[in-house]
Amino acid sequence: MRKMMRRHLGKVVAGAGIAVAGTAVMVAVTLPGTAGADDSDGGTGGQPAGQAAGQGAGGEQGAAGQGAVAPGVVEEAPVQGERGKGRDPLTDDELERVRQIALDQKLRASSEGVDGERGPESLAIDLAEPDAAQLDDPNAPRRADVTFYDYRDDTVVTKTVNLDTGKVEKTGTQSGVQPPLTRAETLEAAELLLADPLGAGLKADYKDATGKQLTSLDQLKLTSMVFRSSPGVQPAALGKCGENRCARLFPKVVNGPWIDARSFVIDLSDRKVSRLGG
Repeated sequence: MRKMMRRHLGKVVAGAGIAVAGTAVMVAVTLPGTAGADDSDGGTGGQPAGQAAGQGAGGEQGAAGQGAVAPGVVEEAPVQGERGKGRDPLTDDELERVRQIALDQKLRASSEGVDGERGPESLAIDLAEPDAAQLDDPNAPRRADVTFYDYRDDTVVTKTVNLDTGKVEKTGTQSGVQPPLTRAETLEAAELLLADPLGAGLKADYKDATGKQLTSLDQLKLTSMVFRSSPGVQPAALGKCGENRCARLFPKVVNGPWIDARSFVIDLSDRKVSRLGG
């Protein structure tokens, strides 16, 4: 069984060379400022910025021999008001307010989130474009587009909220539309993969790459993208992806290599895991 499951994952991406470790093939990836896969320094590399700023050409100190440059002063961000103006970004208070207005009792009761709980999955809140007649009006009302995904019927629901009146001015529902996945959806996809028998390949590659057991998602850094089916996709169950919400994962060992899990597709709508070509 382990020999068969090892075919599920092909590559593990690591520092600057190619090496084979069990099922994991280490493939070179050079990140900006680094020569390996260690994230502990936040992706910076080489000479510290403060040290470089205090030196001139040839390692000499600041101009006219005045010594090291004084450390910079970082100003705190200004206090965010409850209400923005014009085309200012939405404030935290505005974001929370429009989300609560858009997620009314009717929508909450009739929809479902990625975890199967009542209420839609929150995707995004964006400042809405003003009406054409109000483009040059500095006192035009601020509006926000609040977008949800309803897993009960696989629809994207967008509500436009007027921040001045506190009312929903417009509601739109679309099928077959797949906005980028949220963090919550990515984590749910990873949970489904690890709980599925196909997830044994991911666990095996993690063990080969680190020598440790994969027991928690905290051991991985996860990114994802929406998967849409194409004609003739196999297995046939993946033909629903695009109408259903499907995900592909790109897991990375914390402070370590990437693990190639691209052959797996997680259907978040049907809560099933498939292997492309399988």
